[in-house]
This record gives sequence, C-alpha cells and structure tokens, in this order.
Amino acid sequence: MSSSKPRIGIIGTGAIGGFYGLMLARAGFDVHFLLRSEYDAVAARGLQLNSAVHGAQALFPVQAYRDAAQMPPCDWLLVGAKTTSNAALAPVIAQAAAPGAKVVLLQNGLAVEDALRPLLPESLHLLGGLCYICVHRSEPGVVEHQSLGAVNLGYHSGPALDDAQRQALTEEGSALFKAAGIDSAAVANLDQARWQKLVWNVPYNGLSVLLGAGTTALMANADSRELIQAIMQEVVDAATALGLRMPENFIGKLMTSTDRMPDYLPSMYHDFAQKRPLELGAIYEAPLAAAAAVGFEMPSIRALYQALRFIDARNQG
Repeated sequence: MSSSKPRIGIIGTGAIGGFYGLMLARAGFDVHFLLRSEYDAVAARGLQLNSAVHGAQALFPVQAYRDAAQMPPCDWLLVGAKTTSNAALAPVIAQAAAPGAKVVLLQNGLAVEDALRPLLPESLHLLGGLCYICVHRSEPGVVEHQSLGAVNLGYHSGPALDDAQRQALTEEGSALFKAAGIDSAAVANLDQARWQKLVWNVPYNGLSVLLGAGTTALMANADSRELIQAIMQEVVDAATALGLRMPENFIGKLMTSTDRMPDYLPSMYHDFAQKRPLELGAIYEAPLAAAAAVGFEMPSIRALYQALRFIDARNQG
C-alpha cells in the first residue's frame, strides 16, 4: 500500500457498511458513505456504534451522500448492500469508482461476484469480502456489534494479470482493515472461502427464520442442533464434491464457536422481520445449482430453501 491513504467509499451503509466504514474513518481514512433511506438521520446525527468489542464509537460529521454522482472518485469501494440489489448497484459502483478502483463485495453467499462482474467496467478490480461478525442495525445510523469482526479478502477478477498482482491487491485491502484494528487476511481461493462461510450461513440464516430463534436457542435444543449438523455436513460434502478441501473437524469447530457466541439473530432473520426480500439466491440457489452441476444433491438444504421461498413470498405480500 502506498504511503498516501486511499479514498474509501461505502456503498450501502447498513450494519456491515456502517461498522466497517465507521472503523476505517475513525482510523483516519478518508471515507465517504452512500445512503438512501437513512441519509437524513446520518446527516443530522452521524453514525453510532455500540460495540461489545470496541466500546461506544461515534462518527460526526459524516461524509454522506444521497447520490453516487455527488461522491468523489473512490479508490476502494466496499459494498455492504444486500445481494438482492446487486444488479441495480452496478451503475452506482461504476459512477463512484476512481480509475482502476478496487470493489469489495462484503456479502454472504456464493457466486455473487460472478453475477456482478459482467455489469461492471473491465477496468475495475472485483474482490470478495468474507465478514465474520455478529452485527445488526437497531435504528437509522445506529449499529449494534455483539462479537467478532474479522474480514478476509479474495481476488475475483479484473485487470490484475497474474497471481502476484492479485495477491498484492488483496493484501493491500487487508492492510486497510488491519490499520483500523480489524482482523483481516488475504485468501488465495475465494471460492473455497465462500463455501467455508456457507457451512455456517446456510443452517443458521434459514433456521432462524423458519424456527423464529437465535443461535442460543437453536444450539440448546437437541433436535435443532442435530439438524444444524446435518445441514453443515451437506455443505461440506458438496464442497468436497466440487474439489474443495474443508479444514479438518470444521463442523465441530463451528459448533463450538457458536456455543460460545452471545445469542445472535442472523441477517436473514432481520430481513424477514423488516419484510425485506431474503437473500435466497446467493445463500441457497447458487450452492444448490453448483452442487447439482457435479451430480451432488443436498436434500435437507433444498427442503429448507423451498420452505424459505414460501415464507418469503408470503412475507412480501
């Protein structure tokens, strides 16, 4: 990373964008926030973070914008919006990007970069960001952070021509987060990293909606705990069928770490509660399709996905 600090843009200032953007701004980076419905609240009162890890933090005034056309060109763009809005965000990203900008999708699910790549200028670098964090938005401009916070980056596509250039860019991005006091690492295989994150996201996101429960209740009940393990195993087996190697005893480690977490309602639960579309495409459809393409079926996950489609359709009216 060069000695001069890059300009960073946040596209989607919800829980994820708000948390990482505020932490980067507090570390002295030049951060610009694009907002829609929350613009008035953030412009008037700033961003507030209530963190069990970092304590109470506030950012005011905030460099906030309603329109990407008003933003200065940004060297790094962190996309914290939901995957359901990616197609509509493509022109916004292109408008806010400086020449050769690095775009990082801080999103859950699989193949989100694949879907967005054809919609972006070829000159932009596209990276995936894997956020390991318990965070939600309690009201406009207010982010509640319960635990964790690491974000790992992997290069997807763009003008970087060889592995060395791609690795250098991911390490540059990782260094930005580290400078803000956030654990971060560059990952060599983005697809591998996304499948590993799915092992947790697939069961807990869907079951939180289907059963109306957070992690503590889900882990305390023998039936739901057994179901979680079975779903995790399907994800691991699918990844293996695709030629990816999961870490040893990965399911056991995830179960143990979830037992130690504070009670957490995943992002899909909050989307359901606020009648927003569920991220079913990235978290369920894409993995099911990838597994099916190599002849591997995930019956438990397909059943969960079908139940969530029904619930989502009804919730959307």
